[in-house]
Amino acid sequence: MTEPEAGTAAAHLWQLLPAVYRLRDGEAGGVLAELLDVFGDQLEVLAEELAQLYDDQFVETAAPWATPYVGGVVGYRPIHGVVPEVVSPRAEVANTVAYRRRKGTAAVIEQLARDVTGWPARVYESFERVATTQYLNHTRPHAAASAGLRDHEALHHVVQQGAAFDDLAHTAHARPLASNWRERRGRYGIVKVPIFLWRTQPVLIERSPLAPDPAADGRRFRFDPLGADVRLFSQPRIETDIAHLAEPPDVPQPLTVRWAADHEPAVYGPTMSRARRSIFLERQTGGGEPAPIPLAVVRFADLSDVPGGGGAWAHEPAAGDVHIDPSLGRVWFGDPLAADERVLATFSIGMAVPVGAGNRRRGDDPLPFPRRTASAGGSLQAALDLSQEAGTVLIVDSDRYAQSVTITALTPDPTAGDDDAAVCLAADAVARPSLELSSPLRLDMAAKSTVVLDGLLVSGAPVVLDEIDPPDRERRTIVIRDTTLVPGITRTTTGAPASPTGASLIVLDPFACVRIERSVMGPIIAVEGAAIEIVDSIVDASSRTGVAITGRDGTSPRSVSSVADWETGDGTAAAGDLDIVASTVVGSIRCIRLDASNSLLVAAPAAGDPRPHPVHAERKQQGCVRYSFLPDGSRTGRRFHCTPRPDDPLAVQRASRPRFGSMRYGDHDYLRLHEGTPDRIRLGADDEGEMGVTHRLYAPQREANLRIRLDEYLRFGLAADRIFAT
Repeated sequence: MTEPEAGTAAAHLWQLLPAVYRLRDGEAGGVLAELLDVFGDQLEVLAEELAQLYDDQFVETAAPWATPYVGGVVGYRPIHGVVPEVVSPRAEVANTVAYRRRKGTAAVIEQLARDVTGWPARVYESFERVATTQYLNHTRPHAAASAGLRDHEALHHVVQQGAAFDDLAHTAHARPLASNWRERRGRYGIVKVPIFLWRTQPVLIERSPLAPDPAADGRRFRFDPLGADVRLFSQPRIETDIAHLAEPPDVPQPLTVRWAADHEPAVYGPTMSRARRSIFLERQTGGGEPAPIPLAVVRFADLSDVPGGGGAWAHEPAAGDVHIDPSLGRVWFGDPLAADERVLATFSIGMAVPVGAGNRRRGDDPLPFPRRTASAGGSLQAALDLSQEAGTVLIVDSDRYAQSVTITALTPDPTAGDDDAAVCLAADAVARPSLELSSPLRLDMAAKSTVVLDGLLVSGAPVVLDEIDPPDRERRTIVIRDTTLVPGITRTTTGAPASPTGASLIVLDPFACVRIERSVMGPIIAVEGAAIEIVDSIVDASSRTGVAITGRDGTSPRSVSSVADWETGDGTAAAGDLDIVASTVVGSIRCIRLDASNSLLVAAPAAGDPRPHPVHAERKQQGCVRYSFLPDGSRTGRRFHCTPRPDDPLAVQRASRPRFGSMRYGDHDYLRLHEGTPDRIRLGADDEGEMGVTHRLYAPQREANLRIRLDEYLRFGLAADRIFAT
């Protein structure tokens, strides 16, 4: 007898029927049961709609489309334009009544700035920090005209993070409030309310092995897996009270030695839901369970290089102690580690542009099945060999994988009906593994196959697809997503590129298709015929005069066999077809066809450069460059609303160039547009956003939304402006 599936609405209806009808329906072939299945499906849909209708009455559980309607009950006015990077206005709608009860106060302005922009904020009223002759019947001890020289924490905040937490008294400023915190003009006055915003967000890296210093004495290490100096960031606390004004532990700020030493219990220790600490070290012996290094032996000290010391570090620790310098990302142990011992570090680095390894969006890009896991720096090749037809090798930790890897992908079985079959080497959503190649990562791809690299930090050698032997005309697809192929192959201890002219990706198959999404790359070599699509990514040749994207001439070998084959050369050979969307490319480009949108193509000719054009497309009758920046002398197809315009005077063209916080990979403000960048670039995209990879941050839209809210909640007569602390 056929019966509805247990636990469904149809099964409940079936049990309500008298037993005689159920028995007769079984004899008749289950026609009544099938009818009840149809009724049950519709009842479940109706029950779900009713439940959602009830949930839509409350802002905490309402659907995103219903949130503005809930806000309409309390007079909430929607913001112009929804910023995808900021969550729905649910938090702002939920707090609208609380906002209005505190309207005009610093607390509500700070919370509004946080909810509207999605960035941590700090607000204070400047008149409280203006040095004045005090009234004896109403003294203000917190506004002393002279700073106490023994209060080193107060003095520290004067020069740190744009003085967002500077509580000392200052003379009044007559000039307007400056949005650039480095200028510090016009900040202190009776009517001024500065709003500090932290755009750089901390990326947590858990249990990553410390990289030994080249001195190899077993005592000196660095946090960065590439062995370079890196600035560590703090993990902010979670604020739960709307009336609470932000304090230093509540924002993601770069850590300094002095501040970390004064707040050791809040900085060092395991990260938990309530106590979000920033640094933690664990010893691991022989692959066993890591043992925590206690705070009692940890000291925060200056470990910078001693001038003229031949690479020596300052402040050597005593036996048994551990010294940490968070401003340089260095660790010095008083006792050398044993041969079978290593130290795992949990720490945070700052990223202003959330692309590359460490920025995962697992829900948007599901990984193919079956899935095999790898961990603890073990061999990846065995798991990859078992996934040649389709599947994922998932790395579940942030360990270092120093090995040589070949990814083999076979032609998908057409009878299986799986058009999305791919071989994927990926990192887990909370992991940032470092793949340190001893030789190129080779892609051995059969016809119509797909290889995906997802969430990896790759250094030491490039990713290579050699020419197919014997050649064919079949498509082969490479997807590089949320991955960093380190510009310059790897980094020196100072953070400079070890091989600035070394390519990170080499594609020698003329029928290959490459898609790069939310990734950081070094230079790319691709033969004519290959199609390359770059979306929300960075291609960095380490300097404006370098070669970012180029081809390979006919005399070059069709395989990569030596280090010389990694070099980009003079950049005079053309790559294949190129599509660039909302990306930043540093270095010259030579291709057959170029389509670009909302992008920054930053290049400059070097002295004696044989390349006639910094951006050169062979076919001018094809392709279009729209809402993008092109360097002077570029040769492309049609242009639409690009910067600079050909008819601009030379002085205007020179002034219309992008300015970056830093152009060195590894810095927390790497390739983020500086506040001094002209509006032609900061507002030059097709949606009035920023050109380049920072387009996906929607910073101008966030600032516009903040200005809209300030008009509603700021007291009459006050002047407020945003100041970027990072």
